[in-house]
Amino acid sequence: MPVLLTFTPLSSFRLGLRAVVGNSGKLLTSSATRSFSTRHIVTELCPQYSSRGATSPITILRDRHSRHLTPHVSVRTLSRFRAITQYTSLPDSYEDRDGLPFRKEDLNQREVNRIFGAHLPAERANELLRILHGRRVAGTLNDPNLQVNTAQFSARDRQKALQYLRENIPVDEVINAGLRAEDELKFLEAQSEEQGGENAEQQFEETGRQDPPSDAVVDKVKVPTGRLPKAPKSDSPYGEGAFDRIRARNIAKREAEEKRLEEEQKKREEEEALKNIGTLQTEQQQQPKELSPRMQKWVARATSDLTEPPKMKAWERLLPSLAMTVLVLAGCAAFAVMYAPPRRAWRLWPDIPPAAATCLALIGLNLMVWRLWTVGPLWGVFNRYFIVVAATPRPLQLIGAIFSHHNFSHVALNMVALWFFGTRLHDEIGRGNFLAIYFSSGTLGFMVSLANLVLFRGLEFTTLGASGAIYGIVAAFFWLHKYDEFKLFGYPPDPMSGPQGLAFIGLILGLHVVPFISKKAHNVDVASHLGGMWAGMAGMELVKRHMDAKARRRAEKLKTIHALGGSLNS
Repeated sequence: MPVLLTFTPLSSFRLGLRAVVGNSGKLLTSSATRSFSTRHIVTELCPQYSSRGATSPITILRDRHSRHLTPHVSVRTLSRFRAITQYTSLPDSYEDRDGLPFRKEDLNQREVNRIFGAHLPAERANELLRILHGRRVAGTLNDPNLQVNTAQFSARDRQKALQYLRENIPVDEVINAGLRAEDELKFLEAQSEEQGGENAEQQFEETGRQDPPSDAVVDKVKVPTGRLPKAPKSDSPYGEGAFDRIRARNIAKREAEEKRLEEEQKKREEEEALKNIGTLQTEQQQQPKELSPRMQKWVARATSDLTEPPKMKAWERLLPSLAMTVLVLAGCAAFAVMYAPPRRAWRLWPDIPPAAATCLALIGLNLMVWRLWTVGPLWGVFNRYFIVVAATPRPLQLIGAIFSHHNFSHVALNMVALWFFGTRLHDEIGRGNFLAIYFSSGTLGFMVSLANLVLFRGLEFTTLGASGAIYGIVAAFFWLHKYDEFKLFGYPPDPMSGPQGLAFIGLILGLHVVPFISKKAHNVDVASHLGGMWAGMAGMELVKRHMDAKARRRAEKLKTIHALGGSLNS
C-alpha cells in the first residue's frame, strides 16, 4: 500500500529567501510552505533507465511618456460573409482598380508567404487578389485595357493569385464573360444609336432610309471599366417620390456607416499587425517629443541604415544561428558532465545555499541588463547582440536576448518564476545541470522563434526575454515530478489527490497551442516558449538518466568495497 508523504520546500528556498528579505523571510517561508506542497507516491525502489520593420527598444524608451493603449473591440455579426461570384450581383460602385472582397478578412502575412513567398507584403497581395477576383466576376479577366492596374505585379504573382482564387472561390468565368460581352454590346449599340441619330437627322429626310451607325462611330464609344450603367428604373409610374428620396438617403447613410466601420476595423488590424510577437511590444506612436542633440546622436549611431531586409534565402538567415544553437547545446552538455562544486572557501557567498546564490546571480544579471537598456551609448551594441531581429539575425543574439526585457513588469514576472521553481530544481539536480538546462532552453527557444519568424510570420518582427529559459526550468521541474501529486494553497483537501506534474505540463502546453495556431495578431512569443519547454523536458530526461547511472555506479562501487572489506576481515 503506497504511503503518502508531504513535501515541503527545501532548505535553499527557505534560507535564500531569508537572506534576501531578512527576518520577514520566516513569515514568507512558512506561507510558501503551506501554499505549495507535493505528495510523493512511494513505491518499491526499482531502477529505471529511460523538452513593422524591426523595432528596437530605443524607440520605446524614447516615447515612454507618450505611449497609450488602444482598446481592442471585437465586433460580432449574425450574418455570414459570402463573396460575390455572379455577374448579375456585381454592385454598381464596382471599379477594376478597387476589385471585390474575396473573403471576410484579408490574408495575413503568414498566409501570403505560403501563396506568394516572403517578398510580397500582405497589403499588396490582398490588393492583387481583390482586383483579380473582381475581374473574374465582372468578366474582364482578359481585357487588355485593364492590365495597367496590375502592371506593378509580376506575371508569376498574378498567376499564383489566380490559382489561389480558382481553388478557393469558385466562379463561372465563362458565363460571367459572356454576360459582360452582351452588356457591352448593348451599351455600344445604345451609345452609337444616340450619336448616330443626331447625325442622321441632319443628313436624311423624315421618310428616308437610315443606315446603321458606322464602325467609326462605334469605335469612338468608350466602354466603362467598372460596372456597366443600368437603365434608370422606377417602382412608381409617377416617377420618384418623397419616400423614394428618403429611402435613397437612408441607404446612403447605411453605406457610409458600413464604410466607416470597415475602415476602423482595417485600422485596428493594421495597428495589431504592427505589434511585436515577442515580449517586446511596438505601440502606436503619436507626436514623440523632440530629442536632445545628445540623444539624437545616440539614436543615429544605434539605428541601422538599411532601408529593407537584406536579400537572403531562408537557410542563409537560419544556418549561422542554428550552428550557434548546436554549439551552445554541446557546451551545456559538457558543462553539466564536467562541473564540480567549488570548495566553501572559494565561494563568493559562502553563507547562502548554492541554489539561492545561483538564482540570485541570474536575477542580478537580468536586472542589470534591463537597466543598461536605458544607457544611450550602449544602444548600438544592444541592438546588435541583445535582441533577436528576424531581418538581420546574428548568432550571439540567441544568448544576449535571454537577459533582455521590455519593461519592469516583464522582468519581474520572469524573475519570480525563476526564484520559485529555480531554487527547487537546483537543489535536486545541482548547479551544473541547472545552468545547462537554463541556457540550452533559452537558446533553443529563440532558435525556434527565429525559424518561425523567417519561415512563416515575417521579417518585420523582433523578440527578446528570458521566457524561453524560464519555461524550460518550469517544464524540467514538473517533468522530474511528473508522477508526483501537487497541492496549491492546500487544495484539493485531504484525502483527495492533487494533480500530477504531467497535468501541469499539459495545462501549459494547452494554453500555448491556441495562440500558436491562431491567425489573430498577438504579442507573445509562443514559439520561444514551446521551444524552451521542449528543451527543458528533454534536458531533464537526460539529466535524470545520467544521475541514475552515477547512482548505480556508486552503489556498485560501495558494494564492491564492502565485499572486499568483508573478505579482508575474514
